[in-house]
Amino acid sequence: MRPAAAMLSLIGAWFAVGVLVSFELLPLSWWCLLGALCAVALVCDVFRLGRQASPELTRELDAVLPLGERLDVTLRLRHAGTHKRRVRIHDMHPGGWRVEGLPRTVDLAPSRELGFSYALWPASRGKFAFAGCQVELTSPWRFWHQRRTLDVAADVRVFPNFAPLARMAGLSVELASRSVGARLQRRRGEGTEFQELRDYRVGDSLRKVDWKATARAGRLMSRQYRDESHQQVVLMLDCGRRMLAEDEGVGHFDHVLNASLALAYIALRQGDSVGLLACAGQNTRWLAPQQGAGGMDMLLGAGYDLRAESTPTDYLHAASELQTRQRRRALVVLVTNVRDEDDEELRAAVKMMSRRHLVLVVSLRELALDRAATSGTESLEAAIRTAGALRYLDQRDAVHARLRREGIATLDVLASELSGRLVERYLAIKRAGRL
Repeated sequence: MRPAAAMLSLIGAWFAVGVLVSFELLPLSWWCLLGALCAVALVCDVFRLGRQASPELTRELDAVLPLGERLDVTLRLRHAGTHKRRVRIHDMHPGGWRVEGLPRTVDLAPSRELGFSYALWPASRGKFAFAGCQVELTSPWRFWHQRRTLDVAADVRVFPNFAPLARMAGLSVELASRSVGARLQRRRGEGTEFQELRDYRVGDSLRKVDWKATARAGRLMSRQYRDESHQQVVLMLDCGRRMLAEDEGVGHFDHVLNASLALAYIALRQGDSVGLLACAGQNTRWLAPQQGAGGMDMLLGAGYDLRAESTPTDYLHAASELQTRQRRRALVVLVTNVRDEDDEELRAAVKMMSRRHLVLVVSLRELALDRAATSGTESLEAAIRTAGALRYLDQRDAVHARLRREGIATLDVLASELSGRLVERYLAIKRAGRL
């Protein structure tokens, strides 16, 4: 309960009368009587406000939200009283989210429903709660304001932005791959898995002609092949301190999740199964490879609340977990940020996994280091910074070179280019029949 402007005006008027009384322009009894009347009015008004029922309120919003996209939240209010009421509303949305259209002051007519919307932009992934909704009521004589919290709590989950995936739904695999920045090379040769029979086309190799089907149909028939499906891909994501870096305000781990979803979408469209192993320290989260239309939903559900932690990643423990859980040969895409101090442990972990699987080590390069390496030598400070960045990048390249000498495929890429390069490498592996 707090005083409103009308109360302050009333007290000011009473104070003015007191000034007149002090100069003996009015009798003291008038000031005392006016004070008693003001006190009675204020007490009656606060009593009437306390007896007023809170308006009924409902909130309309989706339970699953995409990160960073505009969300329109609708609030609907109904006032069951007999008189018009003015209400100030503020929805208790998760903190730190950008919001437009709150707080809002509305006039509620008796027995009528009023609805309005406000805009909200989720700022981070994970589980969040709308704790309720605050309404500020004004007393009938407008002397008091009272703030009440309505119990309309709701839980929401914020997923990585899946809007680009929705835009790819109507595209072919080739067009969807190009839409995320993948540069597809011209195919050499054919796929290895039979897809269908079709009419012979000019330019088809005679090796593709199915002579038995030709004899039955009375016209030339060719076999159509595609890349082998029903293979498995495991996304092995480093959730440790290496992923805490940011490029231009966006965390590396958010880039990794977006790129992983793009790769998963393309792989599922290719008929492959996609699984997830997220690791930070000795903590892991496992989702066995999923196939089909529901695979994407399960991946989103398993990874939407993953975050980079300040603990170092135990590569050997993660490799042991993978060997235990994933028995069938798969393409293992390990996304991390390779540092020279990880050399021995990382190579031992990759060597363990490569006994059964085809391993691709994807190393995120920090944009700030690239800029520091090319910042110039105009001053002593700039020269030291450039030399340090170049030395660090050389040590990093040496780790990549040692992995390649041991037959491990590597991909050194900026976070902003990760989606396209990752899909590009996956399709190249598929078309080469390496898996």
